[in-house]
Amino acid sequence: MPTVALQAHYDGEHIVLDEPYNLPANASLMVTLLPARSDADAEDVWLRAAASSDAFAFLADPAEDIYTAADGEPFRDAV
Repeated sequence: MPTVALQAHYDGEHIVLDEPYNLPANASLMVTLLPARSDADAEDVWLRAAASSDAFAFLADPAEDIYTAADGEPFRDAV
């Protein structure tokens, strides 16, 4: 059987899969407990990590400033 990551939760008595999956009896499982966080907290962590990463450092290079306000057309959402 291939390795598969399945979303699940603990209902106080049992581990319950969030989506149906054809899991054979006595299948070997590895359970990983994730820290409880709200979606807002998780997004904040990702934003801070991205902001402190060197992955986007190239954007500070003046050579990357190839567009001006005169380029393109303003974007307007359809109302």
